[in-house]
Amino acid sequence: MTRYLPYGDMEKLLSLSKRRGFVFQSSEIYGGLSSTWDYGPLGVELKRNVKEAWWKSVVVSREDVVGLDAAILMQRQVWEASGHLENFSDPLVECKNCHIRLREDQLETDVCPECSGELTEPRNFNLMFKTFQGPVEETASEIFLRPETAQGIFVNYLNVQSTSRQKIPFGIAQIGKAFRN
Repeated sequence: MTRYLPYGDMEKLLSLSKRRGFVFQSSEIYGGLSSTWDYGPLGVELKRNVKEAWWKSVVVSREDVVGLDAAILMQRQVWEASGHLENFSDPLVECKNCHIRLREDQLETDVCPECSGELTEPRNFNLMFKTFQGPVEETASEIFLRPETAQGIFVNYLNVQSTSRQKIPFGIAQIGKAFRN
């Protein structure tokens, strides 16, 4: 079971982190952007130190692990082949009364847990960020921000294996960002 900090404790932790320069709410001067954070001077150093320590322990210290830094944008075909386009979504329902949105697969009843209101039919909520490459917004130019880092490793596997002269079994390590809606 996942344990979360009580709301008041989380607010205190965020306040301290902001005062000390670890993190700032992204776009804060314009009201902030939900679930996004910018690393301040101390946060950048802490993040760099953690990344360097992890990289040394997982990649540098081993002969059977090599690194990769795959692009954050990938073609539509990558996500079709992996099943992400078809399956990487959550079924959401909305309360017709209080308008809260909930994951249908996590509900215990067929009424709103907040106000007992009627729920809409479920709609799929795509968890991937789509954008377009090139001057025209059409299906042929659709690309996606990666929702996880593994696909970059999978599509580069043969390139990595041949250029690093690794024999199976070997590992490919990557530190990077993933984007989920």
